This record gives sequence, C-alpha cells and structure tokens, in this order.
Amino acid sequence: MNGTRFAPILIASALAACSNGSSTVSPPTGTTPPPADEIPTTSTPKAVCGPGSKPETSYQGRVTQDDHDSGRAAEGFTCNTELVGSYLVPNQAGTVGGFKVERYVDALGHDCAYYDTTLLWPTNIWGMDVGVNVMDMSDPTHPTLVDQLLTPAMQSPHESLILSKERGVLAAVAGNPAAYPGVVDVYDIHQDCRHPILKASTPVGFLGHESGMALDGMTFYSASPGTPTLTAVDISNELLPLPLATAQIRSHGLSISDDGNRAYVADATGKQLVILDVSDIQSRKVNPQMRTVATLSWSTVSIPQNAIPITIHGHPYLVEIDEFGAQKQVGAGRIIDIGDETHPRVVSNLRLEVHDPAHFDEQANDPGAGNSFLGGYAGHYCNVPFRQDPGIVACSMILSGLRVFDIHDPANPREIAYFNAPIRDRINPLPAPASNWAMSSPAFVPERKEIWYSDGYNGFYVVRVTNGAWQ
Repeated sequence: MNGTRFAPILIASALAACSNGSSTVSPPTGTTPPPADEIPTTSTPKAVCGPGSKPETSYQGRVTQDDHDSGRAAEGFTCNTELVGSYLVPNQAGTVGGFKVERYVDALGHDCAYYDTTLLWPTNIWGMDVGVNVMDMSDPTHPTLVDQLLTPAMQSPHESLILSKERGVLAAVAGNPAAYPGVVDVYDIHQDCRHPILKASTPVGFLGHESGMALDGMTFYSASPGTPTLTAVDISNELLPLPLATAQIRSHGLSISDDGNRAYVADATGKQLVILDVSDIQSRKVNPQMRTVATLSWSTVSIPQNAIPITIHGHPYLVEIDEFGAQKQVGAGRIIDIGDETHPRVVSNLRLEVHDPAHFDEQANDPGAGNSFLGGYAGHYCNVPFRQDPGIVACSMILSGLRVFDIHDPANPREIAYFNAPIRDRINPLPAPASNWAMSSPAFVPERKEIWYSDGYNGFYVVRVTNGAWQ
C-alpha cells in the first residue's frame, strides 16, 4: 500500500485541511550573501587511526578504482571503529537503506531501531524489505527484524522519519525528491517499541519530503523543498492530527529548539539557513504566525539539508550539513554560532580532503564519484548523541561512509574515526557502480560508544568507536 493511486484525493483533502483556519505566512525573500569575514573552507584535520584500524589508502575520504580492483574496498575501511552487528539482505535488487535511523527505548526497556528501506520508492519493491523496518536491538551483534510499517507515509517517507523520545511517538509524511501527497502517519511506540501502534494516517501534511518535530512530540512539521508548504501539524491527539499553519517556505530539513519556539530551517529557495520564531505554534495561539529571525548563507553552499541546535559549555550552536554538490561545489558541514541569533555566523567547517576543489579532477573517475548531484563524495546527514555538550558529531558522507568528528572545541573540530563499509556486489548497478552509499542520519548508544546507520545499497550497521576516540 503506497497511496499513489489516491494522490488526487489526498492532495485535495490536504489543501482543504490546510486552508481551514491555518494562516499562511511569507518567507524571507532573496538570497542572503555570505558574510565578508567567512572562514576558509579547509578540510578538517584527519583522524589518527589506532590499533585494529584498516585505514584509507589515499587522501581523506577517497575510495579509488585501485581499491576496488585490488579487493581492498571489499574489506572496508575503518579508523578507530569496529563492526558490532548488521542486518544485510543478500542479493538485494532494490535499495535496503534510506535516510533516517532512529533509536528508542520504551518503558519496559525494549531497545529498538527504526529505518526507512528505500532511497526512492519504488526502487525497493523488488526486494525483501519494504516500508520502515523495526529492529529489536536487545542484542546489537544480531539486529533482528521484528516488524515492518507499511502505511502510506512509511512506504515512502523519503527523509521525514522522525520520533519524539519524550513522548514515544513516531511519525513521517509521504514524500519524494520533489513533493508527494502529504499523508502523515503517526504511531505510538511508548508501549512496545518493537510493535508500533498506528494511531492516524491522514492527509494533513500538505506535500511531503522532509520533516521536523518538537521534542515534546506535540507538533509535527511537514516540509518540502519543491513547494512552499512548510506545514505545522498538531499531533497532541494522535488519533486526530490537525494542521495549524503553513509558511510559504521551500523547506528542506528542519530542527526544532528544545523549548519548541524556534525552527532552524534549511531553505531550498535561497540556499540558506532560516531561523524562524514558531512560538505561536508551540503555544497554540489562534491564527499563529511564523516569523523570520535571521538568515545565513555561505560561499560553498550546495543544498542545505538540516541544522541541529546544540550547546557547548552553555553556548548555543547549530551543526549544519549540506547535501550533494553540483558544478564542483560541495557544501559538506559546518558549525554555526547562534549566541546572537539575529546574527548567526559560521565558526568552523566539517569537510574532508575529497571536498577540496584541488582534488576534483583527480577523483572524478572513482567508482560512484561521477554522480556529483546524486551523491559522490558529498555530505548528506549529520547527527549528535545529545544536544547538550554532545562531544561528537557523526555524518554520512555517501562514498566516504560514516565520518565522526570531535567538536568539544567548536572552532577547531577534528575527525576522530570513520567506517566505510565493505563493498558488496549488488544486482542493481544504478545509480553508480558498487560502492558505499551512506546517506542516513545516524543514531547513537553513548553508553556503548555505538553508532547506528544505514547504507542505501547494503543495509543497517552497528558500529562501535574504539581506541578511546569518543571521549
């Protein structure tokens, strides 16, 4: 069940729902130019690999044709990491991993992972995995598939799978690269995370691609970079989600502040960060407005993906990541100081040597690198284990795999570890030859120094950071 045949009905229903009492507000206009004092976009100091590592053979982040020909890529590349467990589907014709991995521990102590299984529906329908996989993680050395969520949004959530740990609610909006009928699925996971309970599947998200959620689990934001339809949805009553307001912003990903009063939006139109005041939404004011606080861009901007609010030693920052890279420009990641939220500024970059334009011609023929707009060596998602003093940030950087950075000093981050999974043959050669395709936002188990992520053409991985690299 994918909801495609119901598209006209769903779009009409969503339009009607969102026009019923919702306020429409205008976005910031124009593109914000980069600040004149922008810091240099040099690569982050690379990791020093300790015992047990199988480091890269070339410069930071690169996997060469020689690595493939020699069989070295089939062994994988590790630096201060080790594989704990995995869930891989053999001889998979379609994709087996997507864009989000989430972790939740329920009231009875069940430990669960959730991840979408497709980069683009219906590329996964020929395989064994469809929808959102629910994994029992009681033994991380043997992740076990215990359920699959097959409702419309879970069939094609694109980049919208998200949960509230505080409330125990899992949600997504039906999405694709442009905009899909905005069916929002809401599940209760607090009772038994291994078997989520569907509460609602309704066309209240307008059009879908990405999402955000208030930490209290009361408000879901449906976002689409293809249409100016950033929609706040009240899910306080899980059985009856209701649209609250729609902002005319082509929003890619967004994150919501801990208090629910700010949205940090990756604006696709102006290629910039937009800080929105969404306190009217959080407090449930009548005719709520979303007001622009500030905007920011940078010289290497490609496609802003997401920005996560964190604090380091009590000072507020954002960890921002751009995706892809066209015309030899790779956005990668950065840390943004929002101590003065009306004047945000980039204080450091999260980049690899493969992101240096000086290397673009040399690595152009590496397996998979030719698809610069569909992947290549660019970044895609980052995440942190905590919002307060996270210590590290882990980023999926597609062909370069999972990269881990120490951010105790936000002005001087450094790479401390990486895991580039063993290359596996696959039936489907598209969109690139056999390679890593790490695009998911990872999840964390800090007490065991584990990072969970999915690879688009391999599956689900549990990786442990070793050698004391994760302090």
